[in-house]
Amino acid sequence: MKIAILSRDPKLYSTRRLVAAARQRGHEVRVIDVLRCYMNIASHRPSIHYKGEDLGDFDAVIPRIGASVTFYGTAVLRQFEMIGVYPLNESVAIVRARDKLRSLQLLARKGIGLPVTGFADAPDDVQDLIKMVGGAPLVIKLLEGTQGIGVVLAETEQAAASVVEAFMGLRANILVQEYIQEAGGADIRCFVIGDKVVAAMKRQAKPGEFRSNLHRGGTASLVRITPDERSTAVRAAKIIGLNVAGVDILRSKRGPLVMEVNSSPGLEGIETATGKDIAGMVIALIERNFAAGKTSTRGKG
Repeated sequence: MKIAILSRDPKLYSTRRLVAAARQRGHEVRVIDVLRCYMNIASHRPSIHYKGEDLGDFDAVIPRIGASVTFYGTAVLRQFEMIGVYPLNESVAIVRARDKLRSLQLLARKGIGLPVTGFADAPDDVQDLIKMVGGAPLVIKLLEGTQGIGVVLAETEQAAASVVEAFMGLRANILVQEYIQEAGGADIRCFVIGDKVVAAMKRQAKPGEFRSNLHRGGTASLVRITPDERSTAVRAAKIIGLNVAGVDILRSKRGPLVMEVNSSPGLEGIETATGKDIAGMVIALIERNFAAGKTSTRGKG
């Protein structure tokens, strides 16, 4: 099989592991900078070009598209789908996952447990918005933030109102969420491949920090998850439409609460914490599901 990996940096751990796993299983693999791709969007013969070369001969594509290039990256991925290349995760599912508000609304509609979340546009509504999520302490999140950037814990209602008003003054889109005290600055990253959680790790924030992201100095350790957590993670990935996902869960008094569904979960933390060959499992999923033009959400926007 000939596999393309859409990644801007071939030196990244996740990219290198996927390349190694694909080659180990006898596949031809190539890393392609998504921003160097350009497209002919014609109904009779759509095509993708890269540095003067036609990329129409790939069997499958693995999107590792950074949040900052979501718009162009998913456009390129859609073009691969148009010419019948099998995508590990489809463009429509990646767009859903990257839109935090939309993804939470989709999960809520299907009854997935979530932290109480508020969203507003007008500064006049700030006090009622804070009350809606249970008051302080509360978490304020930039919709466009990644890796814990743009996430603030406001410990008093006055501080919360100031931060919300400041973000709104900058015309930034934000979510206001209840703070789950009992989680103790930890969350569970469930790595979903297909219809299974293949690995899970507990991410613990460093002392004095509430964000558990490994990029923010958090630590990762092996964790045993409950059947309820396992089921929640698999359902969340399926609702968003992802074949491979990192589902972040908080442990609360009322059960597992989904914080986020990540469409390009990193491999380094989970492979290091669990000792599992996650990259090999990703390639095995492609081998099982590969078929030219097989895209389950095709035509659904």
